[in-house]
Amino acid sequence: MRTQPLMSIGEVARHAGIRASTIRYYETLGILPTPQRVSGQRRYDIDVLRRLAIIDIAQRAGFSLAEAGELLAGAAGQGSAGEHVRDLAERKLPAIQALIDRAEAVQRWLQVASVCECSTLDACALFDDHALGLPPRTESDSAVNPVTVITVTSGSLAKHEQAPRPG
Repeated sequence: MRTQPLMSIGEVARHAGIRASTIRYYETLGILPTPQRVSGQRRYDIDVLRRLAIIDIAQRAGFSLAEAGELLAGAAGQGSAGEHVRDLAERKLPAIQALIDRAEAVQRWLQVASVCECSTLDACALFDDHALGLPPRTESDSAVNPVTVITVTSGSLAKHEQAPRPG
């Protein structure tokens, strides 16, 4: 029985479509195991390509590198891989749903803003916190994240009208 030859870090990087520095970074994080060395050079078996593919898919599915590492470590440990995937997915779903909700709120706000005919921003109801259904701002709100600010409920921008400003 013939075994697969070991690959250099450059060969792994080419096959995986990533940089060699990314592979070294994953090793420092512990996501990839430390490879064996031949004459001081890293040498990898074919299994590293599957691990890199799992990391790639996990990241594209919204998992952080730490979560991808947790997934790989859990799959190699006790229990079934499916249990670990389900556990991570169940923990990640609420955050993804919140992200979707925020993105939909931003989309609604932009749709209304795209037909805005207000003469000034001071008179535009799109920029009133109460019109957006936001809690009042506090002094600790020094920096504003636009994705966080736009938490619009489905009906709160249905009527985009110029709102009178308190004098």
